[in-house]
Amino acid sequence: MKKNFLAFSAILLAATLWSCGNNKSTSTETTDSTSTTTSTTGMDTSKTSTATTTPMNTAPIPKEDSLFVLEAAKGGMMEVEAGNLAQQNAASQRVKDFGAMMVRDHSAANNELKSLVSGRGIMLPDSLPADMRKHMDAMKKMTGKAFDNHYVSMMLSDHKKDVSKFEKESKDAKDADIRNWAGKTLPTLKTHLDSIQAISKGKM
Repeated sequence: MKKNFLAFSAILLAATLWSCGNNKSTSTETTDSTSTTTSTTGMDTSKTSTATTTPMNTAPIPKEDSLFVLEAAKGGMMEVEAGNLAQQNAASQRVKDFGAMMVRDHSAANNELKSLVSGRGIMLPDSLPADMRKHMDAMKKMTGKAFDNHYVSMMLSDHKKDVSKFEKESKDAKDADIRNWAGKTLPTLKTHLDSIQAISKGKM
């Protein structure tokens, strides 16, 4: 009886030791698997964070395109200033609203042009030339109906010229950036022309 008890105890001890060893092995394998998964996930994440940047164009703008850029910059500045005057001095609400549209759209186009030519060997003016300045000073003294008539006539003439020049530049410009900017701005100028023609034909 005693021998049988000792034999049973030995078998039970061996089974216990084998079970502990097996659990330890399973735990190690689980830990290694988790570690491998975490490491692999980290590698995949780093690959997706790569970003690309577009190099800035610093090539000088051709002379013919530079003349267009300078003229467009001065014209855009005048449109903004005249638009501000229209909101203050005009009698017609339609003229006031058109002036507000000029300020919004030409300010945006002017900022785009500045960014486009930055670092490309051309300096845009920060103030109007003498002839445009004189014209703006004279318009400041106009009010009511007199202002409306002058402003509408001015906008009709300016936008007909602008549409023609921008159409040409959008096709013939040697510089791709300037050509694309002219093409992008052209639909806005055509909208302006349509609007001022409608105002001119209607009652102000």
